[in-house]
Amino acid sequence: MAFTAKLELRQSHSLVMTPQLQQAIKLLQLSNMELTAFVEAELERNPLLEREETDDAGAAAQGEAAEAVSLFAEAKQEANGHAGDSSDAGEGETPGSEEGEWLDLQADDRDGRGEDLDAEPQDAFSDGEGYNAGALKESSWASLSQGPRLDGDDAPNLEAYVAEERTLKDHLSDQLALVFADPARRLIGHHLIDMTDEAGYLQGDLAALGELLGAPLDLIEETLRVMQGFEPCGVFARDLRECLKLQLKELDRCDPAMAGLIEHLDLLAVHDLPALKRACRVSDEDLCDMIQEVKRLNPKPGLKYGSSPSQPIVPDVLVRPLPDGSWHVELNSETLPRVLVNQAYYACVCKSATSKHDKSYLVDCLQTANWLVKSLDQRARTILKVAQEIVRQQDAFLTYGVRHLRPLNLRTVADAISMHESTVSRVTANKYMATNRGLFELKYFFTSAIAAAGEGDAHSSEAVRHRIKEMIEAEPASDVLSDDKIVERLKLDGVDIARRTVAKYREALRIPSSVQRRRQKRIAAGTSA
Repeated sequence: MAFTAKLELRQSHSLVMTPQLQQAIKLLQLSNMELTAFVEAELERNPLLEREETDDAGAAAQGEAAEAVSLFAEAKQEANGHAGDSSDAGEGETPGSEEGEWLDLQADDRDGRGEDLDAEPQDAFSDGEGYNAGALKESSWASLSQGPRLDGDDAPNLEAYVAEERTLKDHLSDQLALVFADPARRLIGHHLIDMTDEAGYLQGDLAALGELLGAPLDLIEETLRVMQGFEPCGVFARDLRECLKLQLKELDRCDPAMAGLIEHLDLLAVHDLPALKRACRVSDEDLCDMIQEVKRLNPKPGLKYGSSPSQPIVPDVLVRPLPDGSWHVELNSETLPRVLVNQAYYACVCKSATSKHDKSYLVDCLQTANWLVKSLDQRARTILKVAQEIVRQQDAFLTYGVRHLRPLNLRTVADAISMHESTVSRVTANKYMATNRGLFELKYFFTSAIAAAGEGDAHSSEAVRHRIKEMIEAEPASDVLSDDKIVERLKLDGVDIARRTVAKYREALRIPSSVQRRRQKRIAAGTSA
């Protein structure tokens, strides 16, 4: 068989991931906050991009410009009028003018002060009330006499002082300065504060701290006992038992029975009330009162300081009902960045660009800006299309509630809107929809299916979880539902589900077992097992 070299033409399809396509795919899965940060970075990098001003902002800008023009015209007219008046005054019999009179008054005032005081201005005060002019110039008070400086990087940021948040360490350091005057104890106290975590618990070994500072262990422990009385009550504890004990001592409730309860927190965790009653040697009623009192304590006292407020979620899609029973789906305009390509600036700069490097840079900026605007528009259209299909599929949920949530997957939505599953997955990531039922992530509407017990439609796993939660919340203390009973009730409702699936859903909802729930309900009712 002979080998020969020859040329062949083959036609094939392949997907080439250009940088622009990669950017468009990346924009799909960004949340509104991430998208805002991305667009801000592009605005700083690309000189051809600019923000689109709203109608209110544009009207305000035009109003300010018109007002500035009118003020300039009035000032110019007034200046011409004053010039004419001064020329007329020069020709008349009274050469003095108002400006000349003010100058004469100022001169008389200066002369009068010099004659009356018979001293230089810097010597006008006595030694006890005088001031040093050189020191005033060097101090920061000199800038106050020249008016506030509101421009530049040196302008003070008032929000940094007004909105400053005090942390737990700041609060403890202030108390330390008031309690201890001994420098050695203050040094130990500062190290103990540094060893405290955000919850207020002391982390680390006191013996290691003694070796580091060269201080006796007795002095460190004594300092720690004093600092355990700081506010908030319960700080500088080494474990949960000590934290609760410190709070009970502050309330004067650390009697032997309560101390026995704190020492047996493991029994309280498993709700072993008979063993707890024997350990504390109290009656059923006293034991229930003690447990309720312990529940009112704060297990993490340090979290009340320096906790940052949670940021509210801004929905990307807004859904509202219409009078005819349909749903109106629209994008939230507040989450959509508005950017434009400044074509006029590009044309102006191109005229002055002479080098090949400058022209290439401008062309790249123009292409990037145009592609970004198109990508943002395509992203908005895709999100709206996916949201409309989700609302169409989950119409019963929006009308009647969680019980009527349908099982839904990405393929169903992708086939309905003629898109790929990966595109739908990226669109639904980190996006939220505001409905009449509340605020939900788009992925919330995609749930697995659970077969029906008879002939009928499948049930959504989220709807089944909601039914399990409703059953457990409505159960009385005398008839706590086990997982087997929940399975029987769900099968009567037409849901074919296994016991292990019920247990998995119950654990996902953080609902304890039937034995633990029975003990908790008896504690709340004031009885013990």
